[in-house]
Amino acid sequence: PPARQAVAGPVPEAAAARPQAGVRLQSGQPLPPGELETFVDGLVEEAMARRHIAGATVSVVQNGQILLKKGYGFASLAPQRPVDPDKTLFRLGSLSQTFTWIGLMKEAEAGRIRLDQPVNLYLPERVQVRDQGFDQPVRVIDLMDHSAGFEDRAFGQLFERDPDYVRPLDLYLRRERPRRVRPPGLVASYSNYGAALAGEATAWTSGRPFERLMEEEVFLPLGMRHTTFRERRPAKAALPAPMPQALADDAADGFRWRAGGFQAQPYEYIGQIAPAGSASSSAGDMARYMLAILGNGQLNGVAIYGARTAEAFRTPILPTAPGVNGWAHGSMVETLPGGRQGFGHEGSTLSFTSNMVTVPALNLGVFVATNSDSGRTLAQDLPRAIVQEFYAAPRPFPQPASPELAADAAAFAGHYLSTRRAVSGLEGFIGRLAGAREVKVTPQGRLLTMDLTGRPRSWTPHGPPDEGRFLSAQGDEPLVFKMRNGRASAYQTSDGTQLYERVGFWRSPPALGLFGALTAAAAVVSLVGAALRNRRELRETQIQSRAALVQNIQAGLWLAAMGLFAAWAVRALDPARLAFGWPGPLLVTASACALVAAALTVTTLVALPAVWRGGRRVDSWPVLRKLAFCVTVAIYAVFAYLVAQAGALSPWSG
Repeated sequence: PPARQAVAGPVPEAAAARPQAGVRLQSGQPLPPGELETFVDGLVEEAMARRHIAGATVSVVQNGQILLKKGYGFASLAPQRPVDPDKTLFRLGSLSQTFTWIGLMKEAEAGRIRLDQPVNLYLPERVQVRDQGFDQPVRVIDLMDHSAGFEDRAFGQLFERDPDYVRPLDLYLRRERPRRVRPPGLVASYSNYGAALAGEATAWTSGRPFERLMEEEVFLPLGMRHTTFRERRPAKAALPAPMPQALADDAADGFRWRAGGFQAQPYEYIGQIAPAGSASSSAGDMARYMLAILGNGQLNGVAIYGARTAEAFRTPILPTAPGVNGWAHGSMVETLPGGRQGFGHEGSTLSFTSNMVTVPALNLGVFVATNSDSGRTLAQDLPRAIVQEFYAAPRPFPQPASPELAADAAAFAGHYLSTRRAVSGLEGFIGRLAGAREVKVTPQGRLLTMDLTGRPRSWTPHGPPDEGRFLSAQGDEPLVFKMRNGRASAYQTSDGTQLYERVGFWRSPPALGLFGALTAAAAVVSLVGAALRNRRELRETQIQSRAALVQNIQAGLWLAAMGLFAAWAVRALDPARLAFGWPGPLLVTASACALVAAALTVTTLVALPAVWRGGRRVDSWPVLRKLAFCVTVAIYAVFAYLVAQAGALSPWSG
């Protein structure tokens, strides 16, 4: 990869430095606490009612003061316990990683880790990153901007429902090692495994268990008494000590809204990959944390990291297009309304969502968390909404369409596939479906991006279309295409966590869908024909008879595989089934049926010459039936190839 500086100067914020017309407050003006609380109350309470969110907690800090610290709704319903912003612990999910990166940078400050060196130098041999055909080693800094080049696997191992399945971190890293799929340092594609590796390296070089390291180096110095990486579970000899009972009593339950009421969800164990997501905290503690971040690592005379590290946390590593989030040594760089830069991280588990954004130009920090699976939109939107309301001019809507884009539709229209996915096996197959996007251009000149469900998002050019920059037709969210010889090769959304690479038709879900439909139709015709064919039509050679039997068996297997997969897909709409029940008997059996059906295709291909030659006319198939057999073989063969290269023919890979 190209040479990169581990620590460099911060990105200038020219837009924030000069007065902006049409805004309520300029950069140097503080938020009025009363108006802030009224605005946040309205936004949070409306979202909780509309999206069925059981509980939420918010803290806002500015200029060294806590402006707002508030709980909404309930932490638990049995017994009923309201959210207390100073005591109630919410799961932070990936927001936990901001603590991990502080621990890593403190080891760098102490000289025990160098960011530009291979991470293997700081890991025990049993968890070191394997070469896997790549000459370039994964460096520490590659973990900090998620450019290590790992595939992304999560099903069946990122979360656990049974505490007996929680494993030590080093055992998890060894057994769940992902494949390396691209050279390091080139593409930022989010990796929880990479963050867990960083946590293991930090613990290894410091000589302390990760959880204790975080307590001694971050939580206790900052007075964060209601923050921990430990989990609410029984003690187990091979694992770190569990969450203290006093904190466990204050932990919020997770909820889902079902059948007109809230249903408490089982506790989510993430301790096996703790540095990537197991932390829990209160709004009050996160307020102290944000004050320390805005204070360049210092709070009330206590420094948890130095000025050089503070600068690094505001310095992107890989360059990104304007408006696309980058990674500043583990912190996500976000473009906020008014052109200001925010730094922080989002997080989510199956039941909890969180978000923290600090805005140095405004000396502002916002934290929000919810304990319901429907709270992600609130967590994502609240920090931006506060900045938009008080420090940005109203946005013009809607964005106009572009006749120039309509004339150049072929440069963008096509199929795209996310880099944040597994690349093989059954998880690779599901990842190829879930990570697929289709891009279309309307005759009026709007660009549409669609996921597998077909739900479109509309975008319009922001400048000449051949520059590849677009804005949401309903807002100011950017979409940026990478252009090569006047044609789009990939695109990024604003979150910057993955790249959507352009792929050919044969690697797209529509190809699978088309030949899946043809296969189903051919299978039904084959089975119906076998049942209805009269005695005169039964003239056939021995080879033709056996070939027809094989093809009928294939027909039954293909239909069974599709039916089982459809039943699995309906159940998989519940994310908990993917997390805890992966892959499940339905998907494994569907894959096994498809594997046998695909293998039988070899038999029918070998038999084709003999089937076509037949024998004497009186004991051989007519020409039309021979043609039908050949067409069916061709359809089955193409479909078998498509599902094989997608990873669906590996029932053992679950």
